[in-house]
Amino acid sequence: MARECAICGRRVSYARSVSHSGKRSPKVRAPNLQRVHAVIDGVRRRIRVCTRCLKAGKVPKA
Repeated sequence: MARECAICGRRVSYARSVSHSGKRSPKVRAPNLQRVHAVIDGVRRRIRVCTRCLKAGKVPKA
């Protein structure tokens, strides 16, 4: 199960954190995913959806 939104496809993005001295360390920015019950093709399923899609009402709730 990937860390990806089932509706919009948002996934993990990678970046670098830069300190005051200029040292760089890797960091991971993951979307805020929630497991919700949704109706997809007439069937009630449990999917992982980002909170941005939930707030926008893009998820057909069961």
